[in-house]
Amino acid sequence: MDSVYILGAVVIAAYIFQIIFGLRQIKHFNQTYSELRKKGRVAIGRRSGRIKAGTIVMMAVDQKGQVLDARRMQGVTVAARFKEMPDYVGQDIHYLDSYNPLVRKENKLLQIAIEDAREVFVRSEAGEYRDVPKFAPVMDLGTRLKMLSARIKFQLKK
Repeated sequence: MDSVYILGAVVIAAYIFQIIFGLRQIKHFNQTYSELRKKGRVAIGRRSGRIKAGTIVMMAVDQKGQVLDARRMQGVTVAARFKEMPDYVGQDIHYLDSYNPLVRKENKLLQIAIEDAREVFVRSEAGEYRDVPKFAPVMDLGTRLKMLSARIKFQLKK
């Protein structure tokens, strides 16, 4: 019986630490965003990860599309912090795609986040950006089941 209480206390303590470190990470994100926002418009790209490391890229961009400052946060835990990306300063964000040699030398998750930041920036610049929520796999399963049932109903009506 004692081991159950000890296990429960450990789980509760881990949950509390998760909340505290998560709030610190959000505060760090907001501070970094504010710093970059003072320099210019901010392009944010993300590659969420459940098992693999999640990645967020933020780039301060001037009116011509030149990157003034770039930062990345990559990690699995809430201990991840933003790190500078000095190689991208002075680059044109319009050319930061999968063919750019600077982007190609990064790991795959960071490449996806950089391309996402570029895509969001280009779409918002063109005035046609809409935030499309990225559903969790469970939500995607529910959507697929609804579509399947609708397709079956449509086939039965014929």
